[in-house]
Amino acid sequence: MTTTQATKTQEIIDREAAYMTGNYPRYPIAIVRGRGAKMWDAEGKEYLDLFAGFGAGVLGHCHPDLVKAVTDQANLIWHAGNLLYTEPQTHLAEAIFKHGFGGRSFFCHSGADANEAAFKLARLYGKAKPGKIKGKFRYKIVSAINSFHGRSFATMMATGQEKVRHNFEPFLAGFSNVPYNDLEAMKKACDDETIAVIVEPIQGEGGINIPDDAYITGLRKLCDERDMVLIFDEVWTGCGRTGKYFAHQHWDVKPDIMTLAKGVGGGLAVGVMCAGPRVAELYDSRKQGIVAHATTLGGNCVSMAAAAAVFRVIERDNLLAHAAKLGNHAMERVRRFAAKDPRVKAVRGKGLFIGIELNPQAPGAWFKSATEVVNKCLDRGLLINGTQNTVLRLAPSLVVTQAEMDQGLDLLERTIRGE
Repeated sequence: MTTTQATKTQEIIDREAAYMTGNYPRYPIAIVRGRGAKMWDAEGKEYLDLFAGFGAGVLGHCHPDLVKAVTDQANLIWHAGNLLYTEPQTHLAEAIFKHGFGGRSFFCHSGADANEAAFKLARLYGKAKPGKIKGKFRYKIVSAINSFHGRSFATMMATGQEKVRHNFEPFLAGFSNVPYNDLEAMKKACDDETIAVIVEPIQGEGGINIPDDAYITGLRKLCDERDMVLIFDEVWTGCGRTGKYFAHQHWDVKPDIMTLAKGVGGGLAVGVMCAGPRVAELYDSRKQGIVAHATTLGGNCVSMAAAAAVFRVIERDNLLAHAAKLGNHAMERVRRFAAKDPRVKAVRGKGLFIGIELNPQAPGAWFKSATEVVNKCLDRGLLINGTQNTVLRLAPSLVVTQAEMDQGLDLLERTIRGE
């Protein structure tokens, strides 16, 4: 790094304040490099990263296979446009088909983009299969409270959190939210104008909430009975994070549409909407005679090369088994801690997608929220996350070692104890 580069945190912060919109309540830290599960700031302080950039860095920082894939592709061609065939797109689509449910992929940029594409496709299905009301098509979409599906005008309505919609009225019609893991509530919310149900197989922003087995299978049955589209938002849980390629595979249930982002790009901006053939054909311009949905930069060659490499590494290095084993180790360890310390109320998760629910009312609790624990850990060089006020989230890369995980949990347990 040359002396002319911005190497000091405050200089970087000042420049950001001068030129950017300030959307994010950032920590006062400027990260300049990373490797595996470690990052270093502008002053050289080391951080153990157990959150992996909101789960997007599924193979950690600067994984050599991803660096090589991006470098090799950048020396061939970056972008050709979606009126031409490119092999990197095919490689990724094949991997998702192979490890998923046999769906056809549409590539975009983010989870919100992927869910928008899913909603539009569901509405096309609602017009193709209009249902019982003569002269009307089915268009409504039901989702769960405390879900997160994005911040665009359609996805913020599906997101079951009022704070995401605050001040953006008037709202887009056709969306409703019901309690998660409540199959009866979902059934009651679906009427003759409902075309789709969207849920996260495991809620992320909601606090790492895992449903009953009957919930996921019940949603599949409900959608089959009413000829509705079942959409699984796997933006958080896809690409091996839970110990399966996709979290819905824990219940052996197939969706009609699956959406991906975060981990699928290994940290690059990649979104995927993957649809089963009977639904996907409504986006097929060869069959429909029109382009119903499109994007300019979705599926660009460099991002596709990286995403295809993510699947190759997961399979080659047996990272599903690693995520399952290490996740179980971590959760059992924290449960043992919780059995002796009432400041931890519950531990839940699958694989390396872990929620630790705190009890701020417990004897000896020095914190009032998860944020205080997160900030104290950050001061000590550990990066985790908090959500729903009292839940700590751990979502490290799949390449994190047991030694690194235990190092982080040592520090976390000391922090919760107030040491």
